[in-house]
Amino acid sequence: MRAAELTTAFVLFGLAGLVVADALRLGIGWSTDGPASGFFPFWLGVAAMAACVAIAAQALRRGDHGTFLTRAQAAPVLKVLVPAAGLVVATQVIGLYVASAVYIGLYMRWIGRHAWWLVLVLGAGMPLVTFLIFERWFLVPLPKGPLEAWLGY
Repeated sequence: MRAAELTTAFVLFGLAGLVVADALRLGIGWSTDGPASGFFPFWLGVAAMAACVAIAAQALRRGDHGTFLTRAQAAPVLKVLVPAAGLVVATQVIGLYVASAVYIGLYMRWIGRHAWWLVLVLGAGMPLVTFLIFERWFLVPLPKGPLEAWLGY
């Protein structure tokens, strides 16, 4: 278990270091209109690096204490990982809005066992709200697929 915790802390520390380095490239100071582009990523990266150091110190202090992940523990992890990976792949093919509608609907029904009416309302409603907020209000385009192109977006 200790080896897995130390490896995870080391890998995440490296990723956080990349965030910090890129934030420094963007600038972390304050300009006349507020914080520079790298200000918040820099401090998030620093916090992540500090958390990794704390995890590594805790793992070293505790010592080795058994198996990292049993077969029974892996099942719920995979129930989250596989649909999330599917969402990422589907977003590249059919766009974020349709992919997230399918993801929310399937996940609510499969894991949550919610009623079909709730699955349909939230599965369609959340991507619609996201579309209105990002595309209309913030004017930030998100990845679109063939359905949005057919609708003229």
